[in-house]
Amino acid sequence: MEAKWILVLFSIILVVQNVNGEDESLSSSVKPLVKVVKGKKLCDKGWECKGWSAYCCNQTISDNFQSYQFEDLFSKRNSPVAHAVDFWDYHSFITAAAQYQPHGFGTTGGKLQGMKEVAAFLGHVGSKTSCGYGVATGGPLAWGLCYNKEMSPDKLYCDDYYKYTYPCAPGASYHGRGALPLYWNYNYGEAGEALKVDLLNHPEYIEQNATLAFQAAIWRWMTPVKKNQPSAHEVFVGKWKPTKNDTLAKRVPGFGTTINVLYGDQACGQGDVDSMNNPISHYLYYLDLVGVGREEAGPHDVLSCAEQEPFERSSSSSSSSSS
Repeated sequence: MEAKWILVLFSIILVVQNVNGEDESLSSSVKPLVKVVKGKKLCDKGWECKGWSAYCCNQTISDNFQSYQFEDLFSKRNSPVAHAVDFWDYHSFITAAAQYQPHGFGTTGGKLQGMKEVAAFLGHVGSKTSCGYGVATGGPLAWGLCYNKEMSPDKLYCDDYYKYTYPCAPGASYHGRGALPLYWNYNYGEAGEALKVDLLNHPEYIEQNATLAFQAAIWRWMTPVKKNQPSAHEVFVGKWKPTKNDTLAKRVPGFGTTINVLYGDQACGQGDVDSMNNPISHYLYYLDLVGVGREEAGPHDVLSCAEQEPFERSSSSSSSSSS
């Protein structure tokens, strides 16, 4: 009889774990392998943070950001009126992030910094893929990841200036696709080289594979648009030190400058405009939902790029935007 009750209790525990816990196969909770090289501690945490990196000695994204939180952030993405139903999911995001966690994505600093970066990155994603509007069910900020591609492109986004480096494939359209939508042949070409996927000849791969779509977006977040500029990751986590010219241009480390890095004058240096306010609103909303709280976002001048001189002008921008 006692054995029977022990078995029942064990079964209840398993049920509770399955309800409250997340996808255990995605939980990193792996004791890291550690070695010291030239006095520097390096770690390998298996599939999620692999490759002997100091960042892998920190907590990984899935230690603190779990599937129920992803569902909270993008609660309307699979609604019948959404345009990418059943495409985006937590598993795809974590799998994509694993490629960049050894380089500091979500693993720079402690738990707070890591969660803030995840919220910042996903704030941009939510704002660029939303189909929410003022009176939408759940509010306009609940509709991120509604799209995985531009619905009615009006051109092919083929720039012949790059015909020798990133020549357009016959019949290919390089309209916006992905979590931070890629536009133009040169952006698809560069992203494809980094990810070792032939996106130049097959740009449609982005809209067919959610992991690849997230990988391309994280690549853009982690990679400077130009060699003399910082990446969005660097300006957010404090790895970037502004020059005198940056200071004169009112560019400071923080979320506002990530907008500048990604979108240039399409969002920055124009005062209080929607193209700037939209990612800010998503970021603050996501900070609340993941349990960090918007009070951790910092003062307005760190959040905003309203008065910043843009890194990029639209005529020469090579960001993920449609310019």
